[in-house]
Amino acid sequence: MDDKASVGKISVSSDSVSTLNSEDFVLVSRLGDETPSTNNGSDDEKTGLKIVGNGSEQQLQQELEDVLMDPSVTELVAGPDHLGGVEHGYPTTAVPPRSGPVPPKLEIVLPIQGAQESELNERSYRDEPSDLSPGTPVPDEDSVVFSKLTYLGCASVNAPRSEVEALRMVSILRSQCQMPLDVTLSVPGVSEGTVRLLDPQTSAEIANYPIYKILFCVRGHDGTPESDCFAFTESHYNTEIFRIHVFRCEIQEAVSRILYSFATAFRRSANKAPLAAKAPPLTPDSDVFTFTVSLEIKEDDGKGTFSAVSKDKDRQSFKLRPGMDKKIVIYVQQTSNKELAIERCFGLLLSPGKNVKNSDMHLLDLESMGKSSDGKSYIITGSWNPNTPQFQAVNEETPRDKFMYMTTAVDLVITEVEEPVRFLLETRVRVCSPNDRLFWPFSKRSYTESFYLKLRPMENTERKSNSDTLYEVVSLESETERERRKTTASPGILSSGSHGSMVPSPPEDDEEEDNDEPLLSGSGDVSKECGEKILETWGDLLSKWHLNLAVRPKQLPALVRSGVPEALRGEVWQLLAGCHNNDHLVEEYRTLITKESPQDSAITRDINRTFPAHDYFKDTGGDGQDSLYKICKAYSVYDEEIGYCQGQSFLAAVLLLHMPEEQAFSVLVKIMFEYGLRDLFKQNFEDLHCKFFQLERLMQECIPDLYAHFLNLGLEAHMYASQWFLTLFTAKFPLYMVFHIIDLLLCEGISVIFNVALSLLKTSKDDLLQTDFEGALKFFRVPVPKRYRSEENAKKLMELACSMKISQKKLKKYEKEYHTIREQQEQQEAPIERYERENRRLQEANMRLEQENDDLAHELVSSKIALRKDLDNAEEKSDALNKELLITKQKLVESEDEKRRLEEESAQLKEMCRRELDKSESEIKKNGSIIGEYKQICSQLSERLEKQQTANKGELEKIRMKVEGCEKCSILFSKEGRLKVLSARKEGSEEDTDEEKEALKNQLREMELELAQTKLQLVEAECKIQDLEHHLGLALNEVQAAKKTWFNRTLTSIKTVTGAQGKESV
Repeated sequence: MDDKASVGKISVSSDSVSTLNSEDFVLVSRLGDETPSTNNGSDDEKTGLKIVGNGSEQQLQQELEDVLMDPSVTELVAGPDHLGGVEHGYPTTAVPPRSGPVPPKLEIVLPIQGAQESELNERSYRDEPSDLSPGTPVPDEDSVVFSKLTYLGCASVNAPRSEVEALRMVSILRSQCQMPLDVTLSVPGVSEGTVRLLDPQTSAEIANYPIYKILFCVRGHDGTPESDCFAFTESHYNTEIFRIHVFRCEIQEAVSRILYSFATAFRRSANKAPLAAKAPPLTPDSDVFTFTVSLEIKEDDGKGTFSAVSKDKDRQSFKLRPGMDKKIVIYVQQTSNKELAIERCFGLLLSPGKNVKNSDMHLLDLESMGKSSDGKSYIITGSWNPNTPQFQAVNEETPRDKFMYMTTAVDLVITEVEEPVRFLLETRVRVCSPNDRLFWPFSKRSYTESFYLKLRPMENTERKSNSDTLYEVVSLESETERERRKTTASPGILSSGSHGSMVPSPPEDDEEEDNDEPLLSGSGDVSKECGEKILETWGDLLSKWHLNLAVRPKQLPALVRSGVPEALRGEVWQLLAGCHNNDHLVEEYRTLITKESPQDSAITRDINRTFPAHDYFKDTGGDGQDSLYKICKAYSVYDEEIGYCQGQSFLAAVLLLHMPEEQAFSVLVKIMFEYGLRDLFKQNFEDLHCKFFQLERLMQECIPDLYAHFLNLGLEAHMYASQWFLTLFTAKFPLYMVFHIIDLLLCEGISVIFNVALSLLKTSKDDLLQTDFEGALKFFRVPVPKRYRSEENAKKLMELACSMKISQKKLKKYEKEYHTIREQQEQQEAPIERYERENRRLQEANMRLEQENDDLAHELVSSKIALRKDLDNAEEKSDALNKELLITKQKLVESEDEKRRLEEESAQLKEMCRRELDKSESEIKKNGSIIGEYKQICSQLSERLEKQQTANKGELEKIRMKVEGCEKCSILFSKEGRLKVLSARKEGSEEDTDEEKEALKNQLREMELELAQTKLQLVEAECKIQDLEHHLGLALNEVQAAKKTWFNRTLTSIKTVTGAQGKESV
């Protein structure tokens, strides 16, 4: 494969990188950074390498531009002076010159070149010497060496493919690493190689990890401390122990280059195959291994589960709905030769279209893988989000007359085979409108393809050491490719093939008129395509009809005569039959299928003969036959008088093609009971013979010449029309015509059978007039059904049938004639024979009535026993309720007494509280008045004291003035008013001064005493006030506590009891 296929499209929203096992490299969207892997490291999900990165498209382009650009192209861009080398120890190709701090944006250019030239260019790039790189590639292995790395350590992980757990371990090891180790990393170029850790100084190998054991790679998020780190997880010693190894790069930009090298290792797994396949030796057939690969598509059904999508029978295409999450399920089973062990799947890919390049394939997220419960198949399940841009083509509505292709690939690692094996499936799909009404699909089968894997045993010298590989791939061819090759080689086969289809096309309708083989039941394809105007008309009618299901719309008969659109038949048939509210029949059906049927052997015998030409019913033990068996069995138990009659299975099969089992059973019951089909099977088919007589009388009136011809031949209606009436034309005629007949039957009644029968006879009159007795019977059995395989012929026939007017009055008249004739025949019979026949009829009726009587008696006894048990249970419940009533009444009396007692206590408490409150209020008032008086006295005393002090100051000032004015006194007193010491004092003056001084002292002492007494009284008053306030607070607290505790609880309990009593009395 060319290297131009090594890089896939890069979408703007993509930030995750996954590798594939081929020459491709694809970027796929990641749902979110916090979304853990769904496989959780289970042992049956050992997928291949998955590399997760971060950043935008521009960042990824800038980081990978050196690796992706070819040297020849870069030389044209940058000139010869800027050719490659190794920058900072990392391998790189030529880089355009950079001017300024911002590097220019470069386009990723991939030249178109041959595979050998591409491989030589890549090898020359990888083996390019560099003086800046401290490490060198390991000899004898195509590898890329990265230096300036630090190994931070390893740790065990439980979910080796969980990005969240991997990033958590990267963060822990980066922050807690105590002894980092400088290493050089060698990444091989092929999946058979080994990742090696080397000593930067001596290039000695420290550790190695085979690529096939590496499960997951992740890098740190941009803008976080871990952005310069990357890690990979590996399976340790082939056990269920998984370890993660964490590295840090000195240059952050190199992380993406390292991850790209890991991706390259996995996409280089098939490089050696073309060289080995140049001249493959011829191998015997024993070296061909046959595999059967099946594809199933599941869609979210809105109920939390995924259901298989329907498969359009006429186009063999899957029918998808836009915008719905989907799952791809692949079943791989080996069907011949020695069993090969499938080790794991490491890639499930999908792409719109056919013959797509590997670069256009997109990797799906694997959910599970492993062997089936019986161990015969290997099952791979992947999730598919159709809303991503790369799947836009298969998420848009497909035109009604077209379909498209979708390619699915699965890459498997087989233990005994050297390189991985890819199985490629190309299927048709149609994306239906979300407004389309859902109908029961014709088929839910998966698409199956056979593959022929041709292997060549490897010599011992060719095997790798410690390897289990025994073979190498010579070729892989699908059944479709083999048929296409045979068709191309043989021109005679070309005319019968169609696009390499595995199933040959059925013969054209007009080519086998002369074939003596009758047409198989269930033949013919019914297209589900319909004009938009017709669908709009039906949509409006159904919308109005759903508003009032009891009344049919007026325009309904005209629309039904034109045919109900195939996509709407399931819904319209149920509405026409009145099964819109059939829950009781649905529940009864689920009970009936669990019972035994006395006609089980007849049902089983007829099931294999019902619609053998239809895919849904042709497989013995398939879903179609299983559902058909259950419906026939349920009806045989439901209708004990008629039971199962041959021909019912055809009608049930027609209903099953349009609706589920439960609804099909309900419509079948309606047709049998309410449309009169059941009467045809009663009383030795007496009513059926009446229908034959009516048909012959209509022929006599409308087609007299054909009636006369049949009369001459002795050909009676029961010889050719029995299946017409008993199976409603479903047994032999093509499905397009059958479905239209059921449309008319449900709309207009069973008399439509006469319209269709007369139309058949009219259109075939010319041919029938030329036949004899045997020829006529053969004509009815073979040519007539085949003639209407053509949709155009069937339309003309139904138009003729709808144009005929057969009045019910005329049919009633013919019915009376028939009964009159029958009575005359009975009267003409010998009395003994008539009585014997009547006696047999009466005995059969008697036996039937006795059986019904026994059933009724058994039912009566059972009902009496059940009623007796119910009565006993009711009496026991009554006694228990009476006991509870007596206990409740006693509790009520006690509650009333308690209520009265509590009311009395409540009144006493109220009175006591009222007295205490009055007493407290009076004390508060008294204390308030005392406090006011004390405050008034204190204020008066303060005023008197201030006045006395002011007067004293005035007097002292006067005395000082007088002293200063007196010459004698000035000598005795200083300016501050102090007495001076004189050497000579007069005795008379001393005595006057002492007396005056003594009087002043006495006066001052009295004033101080009075002030002290006043202060003492004030302190005593304050103490009394505080004491009263304390008592008042205690009283209030006691009252409040009494209200909140006992009294409050008492009142609450009284209210609860009285409320409960009031409710009981009501």
